[in-house]
Amino acid sequence: MSLPDNDKEFRIEKDSMGDVKVPFNALYQAQTQRAVDNFKFSQHNMPVGFIKALAHIKQTAALTNAQLGLLEGDIANAINDAAQSIIDGQHIEQFPVDVFQTGSGTSSNMNANEVIATLASQLLGGDINPNDHVNMGQSSNDVVPTAIQISCVMAVEKQLIPALNHLINTLEKKRSEIGAIVKTGRTHLMDAMPVTFDQELGGWQFQIEQAKKGIEHALDSVRALAQGGTAVGTGINADPRFAAKFADNLTQSTRIQFSSSDNFFYNLSSQDAIVALSGQLKAAAVVTMKVANDLRWMNSGPLAGLGEIELQGLQPGSSIMPGKVNPVIPEAAAMAAAQVIGNDATITVAGQSGNFQLNVMLPVIAHNVLESVELLTNSAIALADKAIETFKVREDNLNVALAKNPILVTALNPVIGYLKAAEIAKLAYKQGEAIIDVAERETDLDRDTLERLLNPAALTKGGVAE
Repeated sequence: MSLPDNDKEFRIEKDSMGDVKVPFNALYQAQTQRAVDNFKFSQHNMPVGFIKALAHIKQTAALTNAQLGLLEGDIANAINDAAQSIIDGQHIEQFPVDVFQTGSGTSSNMNANEVIATLASQLLGGDINPNDHVNMGQSSNDVVPTAIQISCVMAVEKQLIPALNHLINTLEKKRSEIGAIVKTGRTHLMDAMPVTFDQELGGWQFQIEQAKKGIEHALDSVRALAQGGTAVGTGINADPRFAAKFADNLTQSTRIQFSSSDNFFYNLSSQDAIVALSGQLKAAAVVTMKVANDLRWMNSGPLAGLGEIELQGLQPGSSIMPGKVNPVIPEAAAMAAAQVIGNDATITVAGQSGNFQLNVMLPVIAHNVLESVELLTNSAIALADKAIETFKVREDNLNVALAKNPILVTALNPVIGYLKAAEIAKLAYKQGEAIIDVAERETDLDRDTLERLLNPAALTKGGVAE
């Protein structure tokens, strides 16, 4: 963040280390400015979802402390209203701290404390202190892990799961429309026995459903919050009733289930629950990559590729080759999946940085896990709406490939034996003929029997042909 050149555009703020020049109209105070000055590593600020989670924490903590008789009601109300404005999406520009900051995220916690204190003071017409009031009963060491947990649960429940459900439902609808169409199956990218679109798309759908289940299961552990552990997990400076009451109040205000952790040392010193969640997000990314690449292969052509489907044309595909149209949505989704996989590697390394009573790579964990959720959410929606729902099947190409597929001879194995079937397959491929025509010449089977044995639709049902 660049600072104004004119000293008149500054004000002087004080903290425990002395005076700091802060932009005159900034809602934040000295500690945020020190972080802005010190951490100039990237152009990435903390995610909006994380910032809103911090506001939820400050709002809920103020309410809880007031209920416990520790914070005056008018101060708690002012903090509540100030935090709510941030939850509603206001003042996000007042959170300029770089992701690559102190590993506890203290700078971001103080950023929230200062902005909310300023707003609350304006509302109350009095002096509300960032540390003594907004941060009462809290430490950055339990606030930041809790903010990661809250933002992850909210993003997964409100964004990712609905997006995955939309993709699942879109596949279900597409299966009902084109499911009966038979196509050549492929293993090793080579022709194999036939399958139906219902079977192929059903495989994708089941993959996505399993990935969703894995994410939902991993999310269960994320709901048990660090809040109340304070600096090292002992709960120092927090009322013994605070943690459980905080979790109950947060559950009521967000209408999302949270609980207090059974072991604060676990929550502060490790990020195991987030590492596990990230692993499930990576699994979903692998599914995304698989579906995206299948769509690209099936769409390849239109003349020299597989040409099984035609994806909706969305934009010109070349600056030099007129008329070229590329599978841009599957390509973008595949890149997003690659990023999620990379994010998981970073989260895994960061998860190992739990030194004694505190993990010290919390901000980068927050950034990466929330980016992964966002990328998977948007990929699922884009694949559903701009690829799967709209692609058309090129049945003419499918039927030509099916007729000449030498692997259909597999169905004759029980009748003529593997070696004879292999001989027929090689001959059909060499001469460019349909299997049925070569088999009629090279075996004693009549045409009607061969048509029954080699029927592609029948072969998709498995078993032994009769």
